[in-house]
Amino acid sequence: MQAVLTSSPQLRILHRGLEDYQQSFDAMRAFTDARDADTPNEFWIVEHPPVYTLGLGADVGHVLNPNGIPVVQTDRGGEVTYHGPGQVVIYLMMDLRRSHPKARLYAREFVHKIEQAVIDTLTRWQIHGERKEGAPGIYLSDGPHKGAKIAALGLKVRGNGCTYHGVSLNVDMDLAPFTWINPCGYAGMETIDMKTLGVTAALADVQQALAQRLHELLSVPADLT
Repeated sequence: MQAVLTSSPQLRILHRGLEDYQQSFDAMRAFTDARDADTPNEFWIVEHPPVYTLGLGADVGHVLNPNGIPVVQTDRGGEVTYHGPGQVVIYLMMDLRRSHPKARLYAREFVHKIEQAVIDTLTRWQIHGERKEGAPGIYLSDGPHKGAKIAALGLKVRGNGCTYHGVSLNVDMDLAPFTWINPCGYAGMETIDMKTLGVTAALADVQQALAQRLHELLSVPADLT
């Protein structure tokens, strides 16, 4: 059931609940097709039933054995990833031109801010994450699972500067489906969640924390609106 958590002329945050991936994908594209210069940016918080999604450049060979899980071709960047219950997913429908007149130049900073929001959110639960050059997402920076991936990032930036798709953070998941693919195209990459690291956190709490931090970092300064 959809609920509006935040609404302003600049941003609406919607909680769409448990939603089939294809439904979200179709809705993101429809929203972006229909938006105009006055349409507020939107964050969509969702949780998906099990699904593998492929980026535009993905090699389907990285899906080793889907074991009955649907595989969906998308128009985001990146390789194959997995979405499932117990994972925070936030889709970012934004017009980057509101933050920078040359939206393409701002796209890299946009990605950096999304990753920073994940790092800051994990810090609230004493988990230390870091970026890896050339590999979007967030990885553990210390401990016995150092290098394991805990968050994934995949975006579509249209020529007009409007974005969709977004970021996912693993909270309390069945991690087995990650072993049936080469996550993000990397054979043998360990994928981890907060629960495996000993952190018991309600999904709703992590959803709210990440959405709030994204809001703080991605808010458009008043003099640019």
